[in-house]
Amino acid sequence: MLGIIFGVCSVIAMLAIGEGASHEALQKIKQLGSANVIIRSVKPPQGSTAGDNKRIYTANYGLKLADVEIIRETFKDHVRRTLAKRVYRDTKVWHDGAMVICRVVATEPHHEEMSPVELLRGRFLNERDMDRADNVCVVTDTLAHQLFSYKDPLGERIKVGKQVFRVVGVLRETGTVEDRQSAGDTGKEALDSNIYVPLTAGHARLGIKTLVRFAGGYTRERVELSELVVEFRNEEEVEATVPALRRALDLVHSPDEFEIIVPRELLRHAEETARIFKIVLGSIASISLLVGGIGIMNIMLATVTERTREIGIRRALGARKQQVVAQFLIETVVLAVIGGLIGVAIGVLVPQVVEHYTQKTTIVTLQAVLAAFGISVLVGIVFGVYPARRAADLDPIEALRHT
Repeated sequence: MLGIIFGVCSVIAMLAIGEGASHEALQKIKQLGSANVIIRSVKPPQGSTAGDNKRIYTANYGLKLADVEIIRETFKDHVRRTLAKRVYRDTKVWHDGAMVICRVVATEPHHEEMSPVELLRGRFLNERDMDRADNVCVVTDTLAHQLFSYKDPLGERIKVGKQVFRVVGVLRETGTVEDRQSAGDTGKEALDSNIYVPLTAGHARLGIKTLVRFAGGYTRERVELSELVVEFRNEEEVEATVPALRRALDLVHSPDEFEIIVPRELLRHAEETARIFKIVLGSIASISLLVGGIGIMNIMLATVTERTREIGIRRALGARKQQVVAQFLIETVVLAVIGGLIGVAIGVLVPQVVEHYTQKTTIVTLQAVLAAFGISVLVGIVFGVYPARRAADLDPIEALRHT
């Protein structure tokens, strides 16, 4: 019966872990927006040329502000709006002697509507900030605590690089670090300590050139936009328009200067992968149930041997073969049902423990519980047939002689 218990438990637990992992992956992709297309600047492998100083190389690549107008004009019947960003990594920020290395995101006012953020205090960037390229910023709650501790940050001034910005709002970036990466945060790191400034102010005050250090020298990178999110009017237009969008960008850029991410395609592939993943996990766990079935069969065979004389007496008193088969099948199924119920209880508990200690989502579905329990009963019936038939086929006379 232990085999059935562990088999049912492993099926439920593994499917719960697989379901949770699939759910997290799908949620991350859905946060990108099924009606969105994300275009990101990519540094070409051979995109550097030597400057005046032989240890300093200049790399001019990626999306331009002109690309935004090209896309808006070319696809005006399909595109609802666009969101342009320029990201400045490893930027030093000061306030009253406190210094934090964070990431500055120069963006547009509707960033708040198109990204996983929640405004806590003050306001977000507005059109006036964009038009005037004002030195205003919105900080994350994590950065606000690092710079101001428990002081109200609204209206305070912070030094970003060599420029001074006034804090007008505090927000919280919802989701995990991985969620924010998937939802459009460019780069390998998605820091909690972020600053949001108007795109125009970012270009005017922080510039479009950054100096990146590497072994043996520096790279001066000239990038106007790190990322461009294109929101279509409806989901059905996305996949049909992407090839034309790529061709339009190929006219003004090298193909290796940018990458296009289509969340709708990612979602479809992720759903198919999740389905296969759950089938594989369920199949692996089901092997434990088969082992449990073999264990029950061995137990029942031993029981038949021990109860040979009892079987002989029943047959001598007129019991038919079908009655003997039914008796042993019922006993086998009872063992399987008891083991299945215990396995279900443990199988529901294990994912909760895993989620508590790993902070990973696990989802126990009714279908998984019913499937695991149903398979355990079926295994009991299948592996109980042979011992039951063997008991029924015993010769009554030989059985009565058994001691």
